[in-house]
Amino acid sequence: MEASELVKLEPNPRIDNFTPGDTVRVGIRVTEGARTRTQVFEGVVIRNRGSGPGASFTVRRVSYEIGVERTFLTHSPAVEYVERTRRGLVKQARLYYLRGRSGRGARIKEDRRNR
Repeated sequence: MEASELVKLEPNPRIDNFTPGDTVRVGIRVTEGARTRTQVFEGVVIRNRGSGPGASFTVRRVSYEIGVERTFLTHSPAVEYVERTRRGLVKQARLYYLRGRSGRGARIKEDRRNR
């Protein structure tokens, strides 16, 4: 029995294609007691790693002058949607250098090319 036979992953149609440097809005299903709601986390994708069931991506935003990073599993049922709001123009796959920058130094140019 192969590994591909064990886990059948169906891609979520509500997840846009995104790359590191893009600004995305991630909708997460949050359960509080008996109620369920969608919480939105918006920021820059600084890492996109793996494929298959273990694939994940990390989103960073600055909230009240404090950097907040959150890692999401791509195939998690808790992730309701991922929509790209801005395409970033970067030359690296890992944008960890953003952790040491703030203000204008942490900005990423927008990619205006048609793709």
